[in-house]
Amino acid sequence: MAVGEALSGERERMAKRHLAARAIDSRAVIEAMRETPREEFVPEKLREFAYEDTALPIDEGQTISQPYIVAKMLSLAEPGPGDHALEVGAGSGYAVAVLARLCSDVYAIERHKNLADAARERLARLGYDNVSIFHGDGARGLPEKAPFNVIIVSAGGADIPKALRAQLAIGGRLIIPVGPPDRQVLKRIRRTSETDYEEESFDLVQFVPLIAGETQGGDGPNTGAADVDSNRAIAPAAKAPQTTAALIADAAEPFDDLEELGRLAERFADRRVVMLGECTHGTAEFYEARARITERLVGKHGFTIVAVEADWPDAAAFHRYVRGETQKPDAANAFRRFPRWMWRNHQVYDFLHRLKAMNETKGEGEKAGFYGLDVYSLYASIEAVIDYLDAHDLQAAKTARERYGCLTPWCKNPADYGRMALSGEFEDCEYEVLRVLADMLQWRTDEFAADGDALFDATQNAHIVARAEEYYRAMYYGGAASWNLRDRHMFDTLMRLLGHEGPGAKAVVWAHNSHIGDARATEMGQRREEWNIGQLVREKFGDDAALVGFGSSTGSVAAASDWGGKMEIKTIRPARPGSFEGHCSDTDISRFLLDFTKEDAARARAALSEDMLERAIGVIYRPETEIASHYFDASPARQFDAWIWFNETRHVDAHADEPIEGAPETFPFGV
Repeated sequence: MAVGEALSGERERMAKRHLAARAIDSRAVIEAMRETPREEFVPEKLREFAYEDTALPIDEGQTISQPYIVAKMLSLAEPGPGDHALEVGAGSGYAVAVLARLCSDVYAIERHKNLADAARERLARLGYDNVSIFHGDGARGLPEKAPFNVIIVSAGGADIPKALRAQLAIGGRLIIPVGPPDRQVLKRIRRTSETDYEEESFDLVQFVPLIAGETQGGDGPNTGAADVDSNRAIAPAAKAPQTTAALIADAAEPFDDLEELGRLAERFADRRVVMLGECTHGTAEFYEARARITERLVGKHGFTIVAVEADWPDAAAFHRYVRGETQKPDAANAFRRFPRWMWRNHQVYDFLHRLKAMNETKGEGEKAGFYGLDVYSLYASIEAVIDYLDAHDLQAAKTARERYGCLTPWCKNPADYGRMALSGEFEDCEYEVLRVLADMLQWRTDEFAADGDALFDATQNAHIVARAEEYYRAMYYGGAASWNLRDRHMFDTLMRLLGHEGPGAKAVVWAHNSHIGDARATEMGQRREEWNIGQLVREKFGDDAALVGFGSSTGSVAAASDWGGKMEIKTIRPARPGSFEGHCSDTDISRFLLDFTKEDAARARAALSEDMLERAIGVIYRPETEIASHYFDASPARQFDAWIWFNETRHVDAHADEPIEGAPETFPFGV
């Protein structure tokens, strides 16, 4: 599928979910935005975010507005086929392009010459022949082209420029954000006669600023600086930061150290599944807190499964260590691929040592294991299946090698398999890998049934190969399918582990908040048709599961700038005001547990059941585009059962590069 076709599908979802579903009632505006390629108006590196409902940075420190707010302003302006329109603040030209589909002619003013020139060239290249872009001061308008039926101002100020009022035609509509930078109101001014105007107020918004001369109705040049996180709507239901912070503070249970947190978290010990999240993949406190909680659940409450967002074959090396089992020769190679620091760090090593010591005091059926839930280990899982069969049935091993032959050429870069599978030459590969899995499942009930743990491991690897084949095909198409396959696989793996451990088995799950928080309470489920393991666990176990998210505001994090890049220690930008994390930071409580299920948390639960921004940092962190790359809409109190907060955090202790040959590394195997 071509990139343009994939983005066309995203554009359609934008029209349905971000516009029509949010009460944009102008069918003409929705259709115009459905036809306008927003990806052409954003920087190349941000095209994947083109149809997310967020403002995006462009050149000169400016932004392209959030799609919803573009649609809202245009709907209020009521543009018609014969209208003469003006936009103040052309930026990259996106709103101009949408207006051009709705009006007979459109004029636009942009104070940055580079932006004006680029927008003019871009619109000409895309075939818009009814637009004109001018470089100049937007507060002055274009008196030589007036009067205008529609004026859209894509920047905010304290007052409405007098020149723009004067350039409205009788009956014309001026749409402009007015007010202080953090609390602007979207206004519509309608000219009813030569001397009279009607004014109406609508949504709360946040836009890049106009300069003082403009905001006071003057005619000075525009020199204001922009905030790359602006030009977006502010949720009308959001409480003022201090109000929400006060509600959180009233319900919060502060803790001084991790021992106290462990005791607080024992309230979830009666659950079948306890899911512990993280809002980054490289924060020491998250690993340490999850470790301490897990140790209490394993040591005192009979939990025997620690299942993590990691590949099964790599996690198996850690599993054998904590269970005191014979280690395979290649164990030290576990978790060598990107992102290496997620599981090869001192916080994890310390936890494994303590878990091993705990297991040494337990009977065989009481020991805890360490298991990977993920689906990425195509090559290692193929090897594991064949290694098992080599030891038990050489003919079966030969057959498996033949059947897996369609996949092995792609093991080093399995994403290429998805593209090749579309050619039709590999259409039987799915059938062949499923035949291996069917054989493994049959052997579990036949002659190898006594070889329980080893066969379970091999069978799980056969499941991974089957799901990985499907995953890499789906990944090529894009959209929600590959994400859903991955999280369905993680859920299915968890269910197989619970079944393998026997009746009453209890599991702790470590994964990112984006996996363990219920997707139905986020834009993942509401706009992108994605589910996750947290949603599936909650649907399966109900109140017998606990979904616990983790968050922070400032500090440092281990992350990369690009996929496959070197680990860097990055400074985390303070949480955005008005976001969930911003409210938590405003409590001035450095560490706390917020239990949404408690009766005395009812007011905080109500406030945090509304949609608001929430931050997610994975193995990649791009602070320069944080609002686009790392924030999403969510209802935290519906997403999680509880929330653990560290206001300031530090990065995990891990090597940025492969260790120097011969240099010591505290890998848990004691070598």
